[in-house]
Amino acid sequence: MKKLIRGLLDFQLNARPGYRDVFAKLASGQSPDCLFISCADSRVVPNLLVSTDPGDLFVVRNVGNMVPPSDADGHSTGDQSEPAALEFSLHHLTVEDIVVCGHSSCGAMKAVLAGGVGPETPNLAHWLTHGHAGLRSLRAGSPVGEGLPEYDRLSQLNVLQQIEHIKTYPLVKERLEAGTLRLHGWWFDIATAQVHAWRATQGRFVPMDELVGEALLRELGGDTSARNEETSARTLRLSAAGAR
Repeated sequence: MKKLIRGLLDFQLNARPGYRDVFAKLASGQSPDCLFISCADSRVVPNLLVSTDPGDLFVVRNVGNMVPPSDADGHSTGDQSEPAALEFSLHHLTVEDIVVCGHSSCGAMKAVLAGGVGPETPNLAHWLTHGHAGLRSLRAGSPVGEGLPEYDRLSQLNVLQQIEHIKTYPLVKERLEAGTLRLHGWWFDIATAQVHAWRATQGRFVPMDELVGEALLRELGGDTSARNEETSARTLRLSAAGAR
């Protein structure tokens, strides 16, 4: 807790001046264009990974970056928090992209592989059942993640399975059919600090280097020069804040 307090004071004294205008604009509302679903693992920090400012991401974090599927009536078959965020982001915000981001050495995936957890954590035990579909795919011989430790292979398969869960919701189906929503699978290798993107054409997660990133931007109709300008502006603002 002491580290948090010191960090808060550092933000108030040093970083906040550089963000004052940003937060002043955000005070009247938010308009993120991406819903980012990641694990609650302390080593995974969405805004750090993608170098985003406040207001850019609508973030959901939970154990194992999972989303319970919908039933035939559009209701969640598990916890309602994640589907509520999904519906809010699509119905009330300007979200056009959803990213599911798993990671290496995931404790949730290790627990699923081990057959679950003990009776002393009943809620966690139930929650982990949403990772069973990925486990079935692994046991069926899926080639995804070949060469990685079994728990990392499961983590990658889990990302793909959660995307399938997301597709079961009526609002998602509607947006996908209209061509106004895109779903993305990412996987973060903690040891190398490298994000990998799922490439269906290759049937695997590919390291997100500059060439892959530029290819993805072209597919999305993105402007790499505009993105570079945004990054440079953000760097200048943070440098100015640190110099104060």
